[in-house]
Amino acid sequence: MKTIFLVIGKTTDKRIATLTDEYISRISHYMPFEMQVIPELRNAKNLSQEQQKAEEAELLKRQLQQGDHIVLLDEHGHERRSMDFAQWIGKRMSAAPRRLVFIVGGPYGFAPEIHKMAQEEISLSQMTFSHQMIRLLFAEQVYRAMTILRGESYHHE
Repeated sequence: MKTIFLVIGKTTDKRIATLTDEYISRISHYMPFEMQVIPELRNAKNLSQEQQKAEEAELLKRQLQQGDHIVLLDEHGHERRSMDFAQWIGKRMSAAPRRLVFIVGGPYGFAPEIHKMAQEEISLSQMTFSHQMIRLLFAEQVYRAMTILRGESYHHE
């Protein structure tokens, strides 16, 4: 199973990008993992929130494949503790979908059609973080989950 982390717009803060890349490199020792960046919309300031979500939805759909298990990172999704997330991701890995795709939407969230396509929605916190920070936090949590599944000493309960 390949895991795809699909995000909109590049990370402009080099410190966050460096840390995110470090965790992605670590994850890759455990499973195939790739962050795919969809370029930001041009002229987004001239679009309404709904138009922006609709255009982002079209860009996201182009990256998805038949049989993908789609998980949205959304503030209204289900929250899990790190141990629970590790068990959840372990089950997804053993269920063997061809690709497990996690998606971070644009600044206004997801269009309704993307919500309908998703099998699940998870939230990393009830707090709001920048899209750049979410990338780092999510990559760290996936790495943490891998170490938990392997019984390594990174996570302390």
